[in-house]
Amino acid sequence: MLSEADILVVGGGLGGVAAALAACRAGRSVVLTEETDWVGGQLTSQAVPPDEHPWVERFGTTASYRRLREEIRRYYRHWYPLRAEALALTDLNPGAGRVSKLCHEPRVALAVLEGMLAPHRAAGRLTVLTEHRPVSAESDDDVVRAVTLEDLRDGTRRTLTARYVLDATETGELLHLAGVEHANGAEARAEFDEPHAPDQAQPLNQQGITVCFALSHHEGEDHTIDRPADFGFWRGYQPSFWPGPLLGFAAPDPRTLEPLPRTFVPNPDPDPLGVSADQSADAGDKELWGFRRILARKLHAPGAFDSDITLVNWPLNDYWLKPYIGQEAEALGEARQLSLSLLYWLQTEAPRPDGGTGFPGLRIRPDVTGTTDGLAKAAYVRESRRIKAVTTVTEHDVAIDAVGPYGGTRYRDSVGVGAYRIDLHPSTGGDNYIDIGSVPFEIPLGALVPRRVRNLLPAGKNIGTTHLTNGCYRLHPVEWNVGEVAGALAAHCVAEDVEPHQVQAEDRRFGEFARLLDRDGVQRRWPDVRGY
Repeated sequence: MLSEADILVVGGGLGGVAAALAACRAGRSVVLTEETDWVGGQLTSQAVPPDEHPWVERFGTTASYRRLREEIRRYYRHWYPLRAEALALTDLNPGAGRVSKLCHEPRVALAVLEGMLAPHRAAGRLTVLTEHRPVSAESDDDVVRAVTLEDLRDGTRRTLTARYVLDATETGELLHLAGVEHANGAEARAEFDEPHAPDQAQPLNQQGITVCFALSHHEGEDHTIDRPADFGFWRGYQPSFWPGPLLGFAAPDPRTLEPLPRTFVPNPDPDPLGVSADQSADAGDKELWGFRRILARKLHAPGAFDSDITLVNWPLNDYWLKPYIGQEAEALGEARQLSLSLLYWLQTEAPRPDGGTGFPGLRIRPDVTGTTDGLAKAAYVRESRRIKAVTTVTEHDVAIDAVGPYGGTRYRDSVGVGAYRIDLHPSTGGDNYIDIGSVPFEIPLGALVPRRVRNLLPAGKNIGTTHLTNGCYRLHPVEWNVGEVAGALAAHCVAEDVEPHQVQAEDRRFGEFARLLDRDGVQRRWPDVRGY
């Protein structure tokens, strides 16, 4: 195992994998670490189908992200008993979910990501250390000298050095361990004059996390779990800004905050080929079973599957009582209890369309999540620590109300694109949803460059955004884009013996780097499209 590499990527989520792939493509030696035993983060260990913009099938992502999406589809076409009409679709949506044009199972994404990494591992360029977490970092002279990792299986520790260190952790953990200047929670309005920022800074005001799980439904069977220890609390919990108990089918509409009922009908009859997934037209979250469905039985040969599989990442199991960053173990424990309590409520008390209560045929699926209890291996963390960057993206750069539907900041140093509403879930500071129309945006390289530290780069949700703009920069394609650019930048800096600050600040050096991104299919500008 390498004790020293050109590039150390800490965190094996989507950003970390993209960073490792980009650096390996450039011929650098890379160590990639991951706290769970699955790489892939949001798509795998967190079990979150991709949230994407409406143009994703045509443009608005990097070429390597498009390859990831197409390889997921190829996996289903090759291995699954798809009916002829589904097999013929170029834009196959395996789960026919409404949240995304590509809803799929976590294990399929894992298989594809492992396949993408495999040739670099075989060539000796890449070492992957799963079940390792960072516990300390050594820094001096504005340089991160070493990172110490703990093997979660046996408690042993090893210290790694690298010319460049990329923080692709879910919480920006290395920013904390290495003493890199960063923000946490909500900034004060005075800092960036953002209209939706609070009057005072609120570092403990963070978006809620979610512990996801997968369900199938088997009529006539009883899969009811044991009553969770905290079920009594969660059954009686009603947030002050909620229209009823959290464990109930009424919840605010994220965009209007009006109370709206959700429906829940397992294994609905309509043909899944008729499902349209376009969040710019319909968020798709009012019908819970189909919202994040990841396997649609009716896309396959009759009898191949006796149930759909749906992924539970709903308003009902968002957890926001304690901030996750800083008290991870306690918050995670309570969030897990909330998700188990939701499952138990669905099985025993949830109102049915026929007037009865409870769906005992609901079966949690440990085989889908790769765990013993069926909950995801890791929490879905929406908000990370964020570097104090050369460039900070603010609400003024992306909100439709600030820039108009065709506006948005154009950056000299754009290294990618993304699009999503400014979407903040209820937070630990007591905020309801903040869901603001935004425009297709660019990713400035300056948001990836720390103000002071010279050899650490963010490679995930920890770039230079604010509490608010993190809400649109946090989704799957953008995290991949950020990671890919961070890995490419680190490799470029090693090859050319320059530093990230120089590449960002100097037009000639940035032009050289931008040409590499263009060659590799990193889209850096949008065509003429409208925000939503």
